[in-house]
Amino acid sequence: MSAHAGTYSATGMFLCFEGGEGAGKSTQARILRQRLEDEGHVVVLTREPGATPVGAEVRRIVLDPATGELSHRTEALLYAADKAEHVHAVVLPALDRGEVVITDRYVDSTLAYQGAGRDLSTEELEQVARWATGDLRPHLTVLLDLEPADGLTRFDERDRIEGESIEFHRRVRAEFLRLAASDPDHYLVLDARAPVDEIADAVHTHVMKLMTVGGVR
Repeated sequence: MSAHAGTYSATGMFLCFEGGEGAGKSTQARILRQRLEDEGHVVVLTREPGATPVGAEVRRIVLDPATGELSHRTEALLYAADKAEHVHAVVLPALDRGEVVITDRYVDSTLAYQGAGRDLSTEELEQVARWATGDLRPHLTVLLDLEPADGLTRFDERDRIEGESIEFHRRVRAEFLRLAASDPDHYLVLDARAPVDEIADAVHTHVMKLMTVGGVR
């Protein structure tokens, strides 16, 4: 499946933060939301998994270490179900209202974690994930790139995914970088080791340029 095909909402703006564990996605998503709201935009900040009641149950299952071993296909399908409900209940309604949607993780995380990480077929997995989301693509994905050995030191306790091997997380990182390289017009790759304010400034500047081109007010 072509990385360049897909559907981009004609209303609103869809922005995504991706990256490995401890890269600072949630922090940067919150900063961007605040800056855009201060400028008068209506912003919906959301995440995957867990942004809907269904997603909250999926999040509990896939991240709780007590869940134990899951079939890799089962895990992938649970994430796909979360995405389907998330797009249906949260993302599309906000975009249709002309709002800015910022999501902490989206399809790329499935391709990186369940595809490269779990060693499932990325091509087959993408077909499932794109079907689940109606092939809706972000106007921009910000990839915060970080060596896994650095990111994993930022947690005192690890959830079920964070607790995977360093080799798993290195495969995840490599897949994120591959996805970004395959479609550079829709990605902004930043070094997650940079100061928080420096990263936030770079993201905001890029988003402002996109909004000017796209006519988002």
